[in-house]
Amino acid sequence: MKEIERIEDQLRRCVEGEAWHGPALKELLADVTSEEATAKAVVNVHSIWEIVLHIISTQRLVCDRLQGKPTVLPAEEDWPVISDESNAAWNATIEELRSMNQRLRNAVRRLDDSRLEEPIVEGFSSIYVTLHETVQHNLYHGGQIALLKKTYRQTALNKINGR
Repeated sequence: MKEIERIEDQLRRCVEGEAWHGPALKELLADVTSEEATAKAVVNVHSIWEIVLHIISTQRLVCDRLQGKPTVLPAEEDWPVISDESNAAWNATIEELRSMNQRLRNAVRRLDDSRLEEPIVEGFSSIYVTLHETVQHNLYHGGQIALLKKTYRQTALNKINGR
């Protein structure tokens, strides 16, 4: 197996599933409602939905850089604001996560292993490092989502039980 194929597989696993560490993003989000996604389960911490939008933005950034664009995200694109909190909008966000991850993986599959040590764009880290950092970034935020989901649900259960 080529290194590009291994990296693409890791990008798939962290979003779609079959990850060694536990549930991938898609699995974590499968039963999250729009209400849970927008909840501020912890004060001064991003919501699940905000984190998912951030992951999408980051994957889009990497896709742009793979096309040679020296893209840098302004704050409003790095952490987009949720403008529609409906179930339909939440479902569209989940689909956008899947779609953007597929777009990134398609771009990676078109690369040749010989390019991995090249800077992704001038002045930035190598393609190899950037792609591995993208996997790490997705997994880091997946851990946050798992904790926020658990915290929200435990808080809700405590309220029901009068605690």
